[in-house]
Amino acid sequence: MNWIALLLTILGLVLLGLLLYWQLIIAEGAYLGPRVVVLMYDWSARIYERIKRYVPGDEQWFLGLPLTRALELIPVPLVLDVATGTGRLPRALLRQPAFDGRVIGLDLSRRMLREAVRRTAQFADRLTYVWQDARNLPFDDDTFDAVTCLEALEFTPDPRAVMAELVRVLRPGGVLLTTNRVGPDARFLPKRAFPRDEFERMLSALPLEDVKVRRWQQDYDLAWAVKIGEPRGGGIRPLPEILRCPACTDRLSREADLFRCISCGRAYPIDKDGVIKMARFERATLTSS
Repeated sequence: MNWIALLLTILGLVLLGLLLYWQLIIAEGAYLGPRVVVLMYDWSARIYERIKRYVPGDEQWFLGLPLTRALELIPVPLVLDVATGTGRLPRALLRQPAFDGRVIGLDLSRRMLREAVRRTAQFADRLTYVWQDARNLPFDDDTFDAVTCLEALEFTPDPRAVMAELVRVLRPGGVLLTTNRVGPDARFLPKRAFPRDEFERMLSALPLEDVKVRRWQQDYDLAWAVKIGEPRGGGIRPLPEILRCPACTDRLSREADLFRCISCGRAYPIDKDGVIKMARFERATLTSS
């Protein structure tokens, strides 16, 4: 009987190891909730780019250059990069000589944003970072000339809801650039990664046109699309004009070192590194003038 117990113990440990590998390595905590995903990215922020082994030339050729060309007719375009991580997309775009716009990068991992600020310091005058959840983008409808979200949808609790948010804040005629997980591990990400035909149907169900999905890397398809409607992009608007309170969706006013909701009074501090902290808001003390 002892050998049976030993065998069952070994089998249980193997199964536990496989489960942990699936949940923490393949799915990166996606099925354990956003807090686990954020914790894993916070832990790996300093070494993230060494793990991913990004090639700057490839990033500019396959991301920065085509996005710049897609926006070349728009004066001073405004771009939102959701799940910006260490500032990968902003760097690829802002290094393009022909791109004269601004970029806002949004992420739920505070330490990834800290790393992004460090790596993009040379572009600080054209780049703003926001600490917030992609499921509740704190921006007005029809705001951005381009919205990007790379290698991140499969790690969100509801990729379809996030996709709808990306399109909501995109201006008519604006460009959507996003990815879908494919490759050998995709089958282990049910309801997070999609077969290409299903992903294309998901995009086509949104107010998008000119949808093109192509193989990009071993593990990802790259999707381009344009929001339906008469193009009316161009021109940078001040942050108080486009930022919205994540709690009540009303406008924010700018104060010395924070943004304050004009309706509910919540305050969103601007951290020392310039990141706007919206993921954890606090009730402000309302004062009369």
